[in-house]
Amino acid sequence: MADAIAELRDLLGPDLVLSQRDELFVYECDGFTVARGVPDAVVFPESTEQVSQCVKVLARHGLSVVPRGSGTGLAGGAVVYDGGVMISLSRMSRIESIDFENRVAVVQAGVRNLALSDAMAGSGWRFSPDPSSQRASSIGGNASTNAGGINTLKHGVTTNHIIGMECVLPDGTIVQCRANDLYDGIGADLTGLICGSEGTFCLVTRLWCRLVPEPKAIRTVYAVFDSVTSACKSVADVIAAGMVPASMEMMDGGMIQAVEQAFHFGFPDDVAAMLLLEIDGVDDVLDEQMDQIVGICVENQATDTQKCADPARRAELWAARKKAFGAVGRMSHSYCTQDACLPRSMLPEAMAHIAELGKKWDITITNVFHAGDGNIHPIMLFDEDDPEEVQRVLLLSVEVLEYCVDIGGTITGEHGVGIEKLHLMNKQFSADTLDAFLELKKTFDPDQRLNDAKLVPSDRMTIEILKPVAANVPGGAM
Repeated sequence: MADAIAELRDLLGPDLVLSQRDELFVYECDGFTVARGVPDAVVFPESTEQVSQCVKVLARHGLSVVPRGSGTGLAGGAVVYDGGVMISLSRMSRIESIDFENRVAVVQAGVRNLALSDAMAGSGWRFSPDPSSQRASSIGGNASTNAGGINTLKHGVTTNHIIGMECVLPDGTIVQCRANDLYDGIGADLTGLICGSEGTFCLVTRLWCRLVPEPKAIRTVYAVFDSVTSACKSVADVIAAGMVPASMEMMDGGMIQAVEQAFHFGFPDDVAAMLLLEIDGVDDVLDEQMDQIVGICVENQATDTQKCADPARRAELWAARKKAFGAVGRMSHSYCTQDACLPRSMLPEAMAHIAELGKKWDITITNVFHAGDGNIHPIMLFDEDDPEEVQRVLLLSVEVLEYCVDIGGTITGEHGVGIEKLHLMNKQFSADTLDAFLELKKTFDPDQRLNDAKLVPSDRMTIEILKPVAANVPGGAM
């Protein structure tokens, strides 16, 4: 390790290599704070070529590599839990070009999602993926977990908006895939394969982002309910009526109260749930659709509805949704945001069942989630200084995710598998499928040095010997 660090310092300069233990603690976890592990070193390359050179140094020394973007991931995907060097792409934050004629922006992997949107403000164009973490999360990280966001329901997840990548393979080779400012490429769709691979195949260093026109007209519907079940039923009924809103978001009563206390948006504090729905398209049809949506909500016992076309009020409503996670700190010392997908038709039953599981484990759960595509985010409130409470939260998480799979859902919608859900992959997939996943990883990473045992079990950490995270906390690396 000492020899490798010396080479990395020669390569990047001493200021771009951290190796002192007090410096490294900053990088012991991502947004999933239960999983922690201190890296042996952290390096900060500033170009694809430097990433390649760093990877070659680490390959020669047989050292493991963990890529990291902004560290906003919520599944432990950027944790060095078994020794190794972290390659942070946070210094690679340059927007290289924005080409409206060809509808593509070229960015380095460390560019923040919102920074690209800000750079195009007023142009009539946008990069559609907008995760709630967009102020901090990087576009490279969004691609690694195939992040969703508020616009996902109608406009698709990150992979639908990335048309090319430049990547560094585990041996330091630089490759480009479908990245000639074109929408389609020749050969295998490596871009689609790498999106969602959680840094287990390669390090993404540059991305070609599809730009789409801003909607010509937008309407927002706000509705509040005295029961979570009624709000969930409204979601399913809107889709069943043949409409596909751009966004359908839900907050429950606990979350509404937290947001209101923190930011004072004027929301009622005595309701059980709130829906925010946005439709976009042509003015002539939007008002009719808005009236239809309001009618569906009223049929499901909405106690108040608002139809909004005013840009300022719309912006305020969506700011409330995006600030929801920032308000959770008022409710609890610590929290774990779970992430699963399930059929929309099962939302009412699922939310009721998850509430019962919270009671079973004596853990308070509040909710804010992408209701339109069934991507739920139960937020489990706990005290991470209480080991027994941490255990209960992790075991509750397992029950929630297993239940979602049992009713036809998945163990993740957008946060990824990382470390957190690795032990549940055999609940979602057969042994043969997991073997196929691992063989695919070995095609890219035959020595299994790159973000190993994340997303899929590796030869070093198989499902058979892998213990649930609940058995490995508190204290120390996973």
